[in-house]
Amino acid sequence: MPTGVAMRDARERLFDAAERVLLRDGPEALTSRAVTNEAGCAKGVLHKHFTDFDGFLAELVLDRIRRLDAQAETLLQSAGQGTVVDNLTTMLTDLFGSVAVAIVSLTISRDGLRARLREAVPTGVPILTEAGQAIRDYLSAEQTYGRIPAGTNTDVLGLTLIGSTHLLFADRTGTRPTVPEVRTFITSVLPA
Repeated sequence: MPTGVAMRDARERLFDAAERVLLRDGPEALTSRAVTNEAGCAKGVLHKHFTDFDGFLAELVLDRIRRLDAQAETLLQSAGQGTVVDNLTTMLTDLFGSVAVAIVSLTISRDGLRARLREAVPTGVPILTEAGQAIRDYLSAEQTYGRIPAGTNTDVLGLTLIGSTHLLFADRTGTRPTVPEVRTFITSVLPA
């Protein structure tokens, strides 16, 4: 992009480019140059909108956490409808079929990014923490409908589901689990 030409929606364009690089090449390939090349803009565009590259990455992660809020709300609204297994299968395969696994790897691999994120997300692993809370809230709602037994510890069950499903999807270069495989896993973990 020529110097001096305004770029519409620069932040979102840079975020989308970063996602594509993350998904295609992994966290180790994510550099400011890779992002701006993927976005088709000059490197200065990134620095015009963000203080530095870790600042850009922190904003990317926080933006993706905000997007997770919509998924969490949809899951919560599904309480009492459909089946618990299908609702959880949809949420977890959508979550981990997206850029979430790559963002977790990125967060773990960059000390500067983790330090920035601690200001906004003081505990846990960003994305996993918020997704885990969404699952626990949903399970609690299903408990009020009697679809999860009253004595079930929904905190432990939620953490088990989010952590184990993350592990199923964690190998970005291997074969992704299928929806039926995720459904089978969830069915095996849920109390009868």
